[in-house]
Amino acid sequence: MFAGRHVLVAGAGVTGRSAVPVLLELGARVTVTDGDAARLAEFEGTGAGTALSLAEPPADVDLVVTSPGWRPTSPLLVAAAEAGIEVIGDVELAWRLGQTREKPPVWLAVTGTNGKTTTVGMLESILRASGHNAIACGNVGYAVLDAVQGGYEVLAVELSSFQLHWSNTLAPRAAVVLNLAEDHLDWHGSMEAYAADKGKLLERAEVVVHNADDAWSTRLAAANESARHVGFRLDTPAPGELGLVEDLLIDRAYVLDPATSAEELCTVSDVRPAGPHNVANALAAAALARAYGVSTEAVAKGLREFQPGAHRAVEVGEVDGVRYINDSKATNPHAAAGSLLAHPGVVWIAGGLLKGAHVDDLVAAVADRLRGAVLLGTDSGVIAAALARHAPNVPVRTVPPGHDEPMSAAVEAARVLARPGDVVLLAPAAASMDLFRDYAHRGNAFAEAVRELPRRRG
Repeated sequence: MFAGRHVLVAGAGVTGRSAVPVLLELGARVTVTDGDAARLAEFEGTGAGTALSLAEPPADVDLVVTSPGWRPTSPLLVAAAEAGIEVIGDVELAWRLGQTREKPPVWLAVTGTNGKTTTVGMLESILRASGHNAIACGNVGYAVLDAVQGGYEVLAVELSSFQLHWSNTLAPRAAVVLNLAEDHLDWHGSMEAYAADKGKLLERAEVVVHNADDAWSTRLAAANESARHVGFRLDTPAPGELGLVEDLLIDRAYVLDPATSAEELCTVSDVRPAGPHNVANALAAAALARAYGVSTEAVAKGLREFQPGAHRAVEVGEVDGVRYINDSKATNPHAAAGSLLAHPGVVWIAGGLLKGAHVDDLVAAVADRLRGAVLLGTDSGVIAAALARHAPNVPVRTVPPGHDEPMSAAVEAARVLARPGDVVLLAPAAASMDLFRDYAHRGNAFAEAVRELPRRRG
């Protein structure tokens, strides 16, 4: 499949480090291009050639494997398309490689605007509780190409819209688009283009799982008419769905007679982190696992044993009867809404780079539970204006630009606004790169500031 071919790898970061050794092992001739000379230097002695900032592929290249972060408008990728050279991503490469195996790995795949990482983590835990040799991979941090090479039986794969843009033959056993809201529109150009790339995951799936409470998820799922369809909702499930009956997660899809029977999966208290959005994630994970034949007992065991990842609705401390929760991973308004709606009384720490996203609907939806808001970062003024329109009685504090320790100042301001029984919640609704390296750096700064509160007050 790849022996003797000249493959150009566009991007010397995570994708390059994963794809190049595999392609060389398969007998391909490989050239890596990147705009960072230091990154390219890491490939010296590997057998791969390097080229700094190529604007068009070398004449004999017949395949380009691109990093998902490269936009389709990048001159190199435009030139490749105009020359009739196929451009794929590392996910598509992993899929094709897996299909050459005597026993290809099974893909259970997840995309959506929010909840992807939590859902694949839950899914991995469920699969392992069932005794399967499974791994969470893809956009979650462990490259899917490495997972395929690792010989795992079943893959819980998180996929971004960027990765899906460069995939065209992927056919998972089961797949879900959890939800869709404005995000990455600067990359895709429009909501419709963003949705189209997300929907590619479902085009060839054998089982299509959809969120019956989300219009985009339902719409994208309907496009695959030949698949088996399974829905989930935060309400009583219809036949063929998973859902909630009081405090029980119920399956009315993978049962002998969906019209008359149902099976209990677990209780709401088994789901961590808490909150309706994470119950929805648990239902999605259960639907994917059940599509692979996992028992209800393993679903319950896996959800109880699941440990949430860092910076995802993690309680980092309690001071003077106020709980401090780090959800720095809530990098867009849709994610922040799910986090805020999980608590009745919140002092909200928000702000950063909104990337063109709108916050009015978010603020209107959570206004009645806000005890106060502390804003920081580039687009704090946009959020402040939305609060003035939809929550005019909520006290708002803003950390001024140029503050040496913006998160420490934000946490201190939130402490003053909070009362015993409240939650101080970092759910920024925005990206972090104006003040921090990434969302993890932001979350760590929040946790450190909370730890410092008792010392400062003393």
